[in-house]
Amino acid sequence: MIDRYSLSKMTRIWSDEHKMEIMLKIEVLACEAMAKLGMIPKGAMEKIKKNAKFDLEEVRRLEERTKHDVVAFIQNLGQSLGPEAQYLHMGLTSSDLLDTSLSLQCVEACDILIADIKKLLIVLKEKAKKYKDTVCIARTHGVHAEPTTFGLKMAIWYDEMTRNLERLQQARESMRIGKLSGAVGTYANVDPSVEEYVCQQLGLKPANVATQIIQRDHHAHFVAILALIASSLEKFATEIRSLQKTEILEVEEPFFKGQIGSSAMPHKRNPVTCERICGLARIVRAHSIVAFENINLWHERDISHSSAERVILPDSTIALNYMLSRLLPIIEGLLVYPKNMIASLSKTKGLIYSQRILLELMKKGLTRDAAYDIIQSSAMQVWQENSDFKEVLNRDRRVRKYLSKNEIDACFDIKYYIRHRDRIFKRAGIK
Repeated sequence: MIDRYSLSKMTRIWSDEHKMEIMLKIEVLACEAMAKLGMIPKGAMEKIKKNAKFDLEEVRRLEERTKHDVVAFIQNLGQSLGPEAQYLHMGLTSSDLLDTSLSLQCVEACDILIADIKKLLIVLKEKAKKYKDTVCIARTHGVHAEPTTFGLKMAIWYDEMTRNLERLQQARESMRIGKLSGAVGTYANVDPSVEEYVCQQLGLKPANVATQIIQRDHHAHFVAILALIASSLEKFATEIRSLQKTEILEVEEPFFKGQIGSSAMPHKRNPVTCERICGLARIVRAHSIVAFENINLWHERDISHSSAERVILPDSTIALNYMLSRLLPIIEGLLVYPKNMIASLSKTKGLIYSQRILLELMKKGLTRDAAYDIIQSSAMQVWQENSDFKEVLNRDRRVRKYLSKNEIDACFDIKYYIRHRDRIFKRAGIK
């Protein structure tokens, strides 16, 4: 089932209320650090810690007048403090609050996505093990190639999502950056120890070097990883969609009781959720382009990145959270049809064993070109006449000159093609 709690938590991370909760925490922590330096009286610090609060609607009302979100926020905090308000935001700039809170929001979003991926990995591993020996046809260019197993398809997905988990953990680390270094990053009016204290309390690291903002290569890397993960999910969804085609029907999205496939055609069972995942992947990838464009800013800062980030960061994380939450029940309840997979294996009348015959002829002393010409000629005959490949080979004098009937029969052993699956599974960490 869809984890609506997870989706709700992700949405709340990007709410104005939560952002201001973090901003309030940063302001109070900064005051604590300044109090340790003797810049704020102990009594005033206690009042700030006890009484500082914001009213979201009042902040919005003040912003209508000030046209500045952080000024509106600081003014509203000041209303709850009285004389102690003079100690708020000393030496800081707006981006000290905004960028540090944004980093924390991205880290919190990462934590949800990491948990989502770990859940998906558990299910993918289970499916890989369940279908390890379920033989099916592999396709290249959409055309039947050679046998594989459905479990190996799942193992590929598991391995890819393992890499995506590592990438997202790296992206989380790259976003675990705070900044309270003032108007152009020089600490001219705020001691570096203030930044160090606030970041430590928030579980962040101070930026090595900053301007008025944290440099946007961090954010571009973050969104690029989100886009990469979204693209993997799209790849999985596309494979399910392809295998659900009526003429293939090797797997199918779960179709739940009461679900409607089409308003016009009652028989339809469409892969709508997989299609939805594919559509959302396009949005996340598009956002990655914006994130890269945000790297280039004027001098020590302009705000051309800011408005874009208020869209791309919430949208990308919420979309990916939704995609993962939707894909999980699809993989859990995936309808797999092994009989149809067996039927697909025979559709090309044995042509899927052509490489084995080619290699056997080469073992007998033929050059690759000579063997290839013989086998391709026989294969084209199968395509044109809808004949059986084994029968064509047995009638071909060029083949029989080198291979006996028993040797030809041995080349059509499907177990030969999947004999290394245990080794592949071990490499992927699936036991």
